Amino acid sequence: MTEEEAKQLRQAYAELQEEAKQKDRRIEELEALLMRALLRIEELERRQGKNSQNSSKPPSSDGFSRKAKARPKSSKRSGGQAGHQGHALAQVERPDQVVTHRPRVCEACQCELAEVAGHVKERRQIHELPEMRLLVTEHRVESICCPNCQHRTSASFPAGVTAPAQYGPQVQALAVYLSQFQLLPLSRIGELFEDLWASSLAEGTLVNWIGEAAKTLEPTMDILKQRLLRSPLDHVDETGGRIKGLLHWFHVNATRWLTLYSWHRKRGHEAMDEIGILPGYTGRAIHDRLSSYDQYPCHHSVCGAHLLRDCLWVAEQEKQPWATLMHEVLRGMAKAAERWRAQGAKALPQAERDEWIAQYFSVLASGFAAHLAQAPPEGDPPPKKPGRQKQSDSKNLLDALLTRAEQVLAFLDDLSIPFTNNLAERDLRMIKVQQKISGTFRSSQGATAFCVIRSYLSTMRKQGHSAFEALLAVFAGKPLPVAWGI
Repeated sequence: MTEEEAKQLRQAYAELQEEAKQKDRRIEELEALLMRALLRIEELERRQGKNSQNSSKPPSSDGFSRKAKARPKSSKRSGGQAGHQGHALAQVERPDQVVTHRPRVCEACQCELAEVAGHVKERRQIHELPEMRLLVTEHRVESICCPNCQHRTSASFPAGVTAPAQYGPQVQALAVYLSQFQLLPLSRIGELFEDLWASSLAEGTLVNWIGEAAKTLEPTMDILKQRLLRSPLDHVDETGGRIKGLLHWFHVNATRWLTLYSWHRKRGHEAMDEIGILPGYTGRAIHDRLSSYDQYPCHHSVCGAHLLRDCLWVAEQEKQPWATLMHEVLRGMAKAAERWRAQGAKALPQAERDEWIAQYFSVLASGFAAHLAQAPPEGDPPPKKPGRQKQSDSKNLLDALLTRAEQVLAFLDDLSIPFTNNLAERDLRMIKVQQKISGTFRSSQGATAFCVIRSYLSTMRKQGHSAFEALLAVFAGKPLPVAWGI
């Protein structure tokens, strides 16, 4: 073999080696792309698997494929059962108007009956709206010349009569009620007034009334905060919402009788400090596992409904049997607490309480054992990515159930503590309803007014007043008092 041939062979071999290296690099790149795609698919499948029953997503996000809640089958047909007492419209004792229908002549002999007394054989009532029109009252002030000294004296308009033409407090209360309680958009309220009363209510006028109501209620908000600070239980939660297109956070502090809404640019402790309830609160706060709540020195309870959804998620997505068992144990505890609470007990009997706690920690032990069994074998540890290493959802839940055991189980020793934080979630749901019906807030003043007025109306409803009655009192200048706070 000549030198030239050997040189060509070496060059061809080098080219083959370089081509093989390029293929190896390409294979590595494709494997990396495939791994990223598989991880992305797994993440998307996990997200798609979340619904309102196994996560904190709202039911409205479930779509048409929402899984029906399992319930025991019944042999009865759907609908009202035989013997079921209906709920027909009831007659009133004192109708506003009575129309009597008398026969004119005897149907047998045609004798005139006009002067003959009769008796009521049967009553039927029609419940109808009155004529839909605005009642206009004109106030006139007169000036009178004194016949003695010739001085002319003029009368004064009553308090509140300040313009040549204005709406009365009932119209103001109704418009603000439709906006802040029934959550109708401003334009639709104007359409309603036009259709029912042939009155053109300007959006700017309604905005002014909302601002006036919020200003009148400022002292009531201070009283609400004082009542909440003295309450033994405080349900707290937060949800996102947009103000002028930017994400903000709406917070709620609530009890069985009180509601306080607030908003802030941040979600965590900075917002909670500014709201001013939790920093000085000494009772028990009931909330989810958001770590920002943990810094406050009050007692804490974790919402059991969140834990049940987390258990379902881990059982469905990670196929962890311990999560199913924990779901059953938590539900059993909640039912036991409800049963003893209905009997007037203050706490679970010691023996039953100890049995439930033993089951709780037994399931936890099995969960940690399963986690260790599924850990990769010892050897060279895999290369760590920079930053905090992410744990699986099952390990996060196990750690929370262990480290927060006192917060999870507190309701067994004190039956005044509810199992869930559903009270705060129900109050906070109104923020989402407002966004779905009326859209986002166009100004910070509008968001503040909504929080103030809605806090007052929710509190009054909890204390047995109608929302319209409460707003009438506001526009009369005397908001209804906050009656109690526990």
